[in-house]
Amino acid sequence: MPDEHMPFPSVAATETEPHVLVVDDDGEIRTLVAKFLRDNGFRVSTARDGREMRDVLAVAAINLVVLDIMLPGTNGLDLARDLRRTSTLPIVMLTAKGDETDRVVGLEIGADDYIAKPFSPRELLARIKAVLRRVNIAPVVSGTPGKLFRFEGWTLDPARRELTDPAGVVVDLSTGEYDLLLSFIEGPQRVLSRDQLLDRAHNRVASGFDRSIDVQISRLRRKIEPTEDAPPMIKTVRGAGYMFVPKVERA
Repeated sequence: MPDEHMPFPSVAATETEPHVLVVDDDGEIRTLVAKFLRDNGFRVSTARDGREMRDVLAVAAINLVVLDIMLPGTNGLDLARDLRRTSTLPIVMLTAKGDETDRVVGLEIGADDYIAKPFSPRELLARIKAVLRRVNIAPVVSGTPGKLFRFEGWTLDPARRELTDPAGVVVDLSTGEYDLLLSFIEGPQRVLSRDQLLDRAHNRVASGFDRSIDVQISRLRRKIEPTEDAPPMIKTVRGAGYMFVPKVERA
């Protein structure tokens, strides 16, 4: 199948369409995914490796990156790590089927979701839409959109999707970390099971082997509990789940 490599946005595309960058060295996968996404209302650019990915990101306003792990040269995990150092751009990783290690590492470095090869284009489309919804639509909490949430000197602004520490510094959160924190803040001081958190933060059915929530919680803890002697905000309740300890106030 001919390669449909398109390093730049389509001239005919409208600005209202979400723009997805597909990074994969397999030409057939790039062509299939690009065509399917375009047929479903997306603008699509493609890249074969990290160099081409950077070229696209330098000239195009991308809304989400679909990034394969197994790439020539710099692999997808290293590319995601580099991207996350300077950007909160949503990332959906493509991993080898059943490779839990790659999934866990991808989430640890800040990927927002993953899908295993071989995959259904419809499932990839659903994952992309779910991530974009979490990024672009400010949540409405109990009928009070735009209200601030305060806990232990921290402030979460749902309208801006922005977390500020007690010193007034904005703390960068991945999409998954933000959704997880919001889930805790909406239900403080009560135990939430992994299934509940997966449903809220990832919008997918939980699996007994899915460590994604544990990984996201570990990352979130490092950001809101920066020192080992800091009082725990997220308590592990053995055999039951997790509980957000601080009292949450609305402002």
